Amino acid sequence: MHPPILEVAGLTMRFGGILALNDVSFEVRHGSISALIGPNGAGKTTVFNCLTGFYKATEGQIALHAPRAAIDLIQILGQPFQVSDLVNPATFASRLYYKMFGGTHRVARAGIARTFQNVRLFKEMTAIENLLVAQHLQLNRNLVAGLLQTAAYRQSERDALERAYAWLKVFELAEDANRLAGELPYGHQRRLEIARAMCTGPRLLCLDEPAAGLNPRETEQLSELIRQLRDEHGVTILLIEHDMGLVMRLSEHIVVLDYGEVIADGDPHTVAHHPAVLAAYLGTDAVNDDES
Repeated sequence: MHPPILEVAGLTMRFGGILALNDVSFEVRHGSISALIGPNGAGKTTVFNCLTGFYKATEGQIALHAPRAAIDLIQILGQPFQVSDLVNPATFASRLYYKMFGGTHRVARAGIARTFQNVRLFKEMTAIENLLVAQHLQLNRNLVAGLLQTAAYRQSERDALERAYAWLKVFELAEDANRLAGELPYGHQRRLEIARAMCTGPRLLCLDEPAAGLNPRETEQLSELIRQLRDEHGVTILLIEHDMGLVMRLSEHIVVLDYGEVIADGDPHTVAHHPAVLAAYLGTDAVNDDES
């Protein structure tokens, strides 16, 4: 069994008086395809937003295990200012930086990338340009080097272009390289968004309803691509998905949320027969009738 790449412990998220997540704990193992499922409003996307820096969790720990050390994502996203910060300039500066500029780019640097429930491409840019934009954290953006067009700067630009074309080929989008993203068929836009996420070089890829709006053939192609990302490119996958057929075929580990709490955690067979899961999806009365 592989060690965990992500550990979430006691994750709690409040929006004023609303408790969106309550003591959510789970782990994702390195090299796995895991799924986070649950009824609408269960808190799945809120978990993703906490993992990727769009929200700063109220309480809890999110640990991403890097090759040499564990990275505390809650810590890098900043905590409320403490009196002790006044005698620790480095900590004070880190918290101040997050308050001013946000932390999603730091999560991306740590090795997490994501897609969204609704496609969020730069639709007035071409497919290849979307993938080049995604690499800005990895490129040499030194102003002087750019103005002088140094050899190192030009090489970094060529490398970025090669990576972008390579990912377009993986996702069978090479013929669409110079088409505007907004003109692509919906299924191609879905694949392009995942390709853009892969251009950031993630170790953990979070997919928010990647099969939404796809037909059965496109869904099957997507499942093959997700397996390919794990098997051939070494990326760990965590996905939110309402297509239970896809989840059961693709996932090795499933976490189920309901009303912001974990109600089941295990392999697909265990989760599919868990009473709390059946009650959440079918209703308590239906489960009781089936048992009787």
